[in-house]
Amino acid sequence: MSMSSTARERPMQGPVLWAPGDWNALFGFGTNILVNLLTLTALLRFVLKMPDEIVFGRILPAAGLMMALSTFYYAWLAHRLAVKEGRGDVCALPSGISVPHMFIVCFVIMLPIAASTGDPVKGWEAGLTWVFIQSFILMIGGFFAPVIRRITPRAALLGTLAGVSVTFISMRPAVEIFLTPVIGLVCLGIILASWFGAVRWPRGLPAGLVAIAVGMAIAWGGNLIGLELGGIGLDKLGAALSGIGFSVPIPAVDHVFGGFEYLGVILVTAIPFGIYDLVEAMDNVESAEAAGDHFPTTQVLTADGVVSLIGCLMGNPFINAVYIGHPGWKAMGGRIGYSAATGAAVLVLTWLGIVGVLLAVVPVVAILPILLYIGMLIGAQAFQEVPKHHAPAVVLALVPHLAHWARTLIDGALGAAGTTAAAVGLDKLANNGVLYKGLEVLGEGSILGGLIFGAIAVCVIEKQWTKAAAFAAAGAGLTFFGFMHGPAVGFAVTPGVAFAYALLAGLLFACGRQQVPVAASARPAPAAAE
Repeated sequence: MSMSSTARERPMQGPVLWAPGDWNALFGFGTNILVNLLTLTALLRFVLKMPDEIVFGRILPAAGLMMALSTFYYAWLAHRLAVKEGRGDVCALPSGISVPHMFIVCFVIMLPIAASTGDPVKGWEAGLTWVFIQSFILMIGGFFAPVIRRITPRAALLGTLAGVSVTFISMRPAVEIFLTPVIGLVCLGIILASWFGAVRWPRGLPAGLVAIAVGMAIAWGGNLIGLELGGIGLDKLGAALSGIGFSVPIPAVDHVFGGFEYLGVILVTAIPFGIYDLVEAMDNVESAEAAGDHFPTTQVLTADGVVSLIGCLMGNPFINAVYIGHPGWKAMGGRIGYSAATGAAVLVLTWLGIVGVLLAVVPVVAILPILLYIGMLIGAQAFQEVPKHHAPAVVLALVPHLAHWARTLIDGALGAAGTTAAAVGLDKLANNGVLYKGLEVLGEGSILGGLIFGAIAVCVIEKQWTKAAAFAAAGAGLTFFGFMHGPAVGFAVTPGVAFAYALLAGLLFACGRQQVPVAASARPAPAAAE
């Protein structure tokens, strides 16, 4: 091997604050953040009917501050790791507003309270209290998370993460691409050609920027000839430009404590989703380590709790979380700079009120292929970074997420028709092939359910019977108190399922005590003598 090729294979020594690949990661991760900002803005304005002065004057500036603090911190954490290990290929953890929590706090906490009181501000206050409680769950739980991570098989951690990726990250972008395929498929082709096929664009332009530019060109070109593509238009742009202004976060401590009158409703979801945060963060740290970057789990979780607390005290009702996707950003060349640059860009977008303008200029469908690409990488990683014989455990970890996703679609369809599964009748649904009750029980607490399923499967594959029984017993406890397979935290929420897990634990423990021998026909044939 030549000296030059050896040098090329050796990673650069020391931290690299900005690498060429950071441009790709900036546009990829930045557009991910942008999509989330546009989504939550639409939820606040059109679903919760929140006044614009609160949306653009209080919530978005506070959310921007929280995300900037988070991305700056993770850039610093990556820089510290690069200095410690003398590497130039360290990639910062991606972070931002937790998307599942965004929908939960809007539809489960803020909307019902706003509707019952007739005051959207009350809903906002309840959301702030929800984040306040979750922040402390994160900070306290961070000290226990490393132990959980150490004893949990990688296939279980990455498998349940892949379940989220396949269902709630990949499927919606994939479907929306085909709603406007003339933009979506072309932009997807650009992304695949660049990040899988190593195609380079003129002057080294980042693929994310090229995809957005081409999507804008198609959408605006269609608009000029009278075709409505991508949901953009001059009328929408004019209205958005009139809303530009400057707003900075203002302390909202009184509003945070104003929401404590709804504490009983808030705790039902705050506790299980706090546990969800712990497991999700562990999964994502595990994903980053599988890609070559080891970050301390306790510091990650504590940081999420601290920045979320700061954000809610300034008026932001959304929790911060480390995102899945680190391997994707690293694979496209992202290092340290993309994280800090994204934080700075978010401050500009949220403090100047530019989010609405971007929503009127860039067709969202041009951004979605980037999210689909990240979903593909995370799903693939679960199979690539574990032993091949653990692949069945990864598949089993996907199952609760598929049930949760299917039930979400069914609920949405029935809700649009003005009815519910109970009103239609579970027997009628079952007779038509929709086992709604099974989907409901299996899908509740899917991230914990997927982790327990995957862990049990790995332990059985490795003949670690006592450990498999311990995970089944943990599943019994979590189920009994409603953290999984139940709609809410409580006592004896789904006792039948909890009892089934307890029986499974006993069976697995008995298998270990019995030490059942492998059947002769199942034993591998002896290797031929050399």
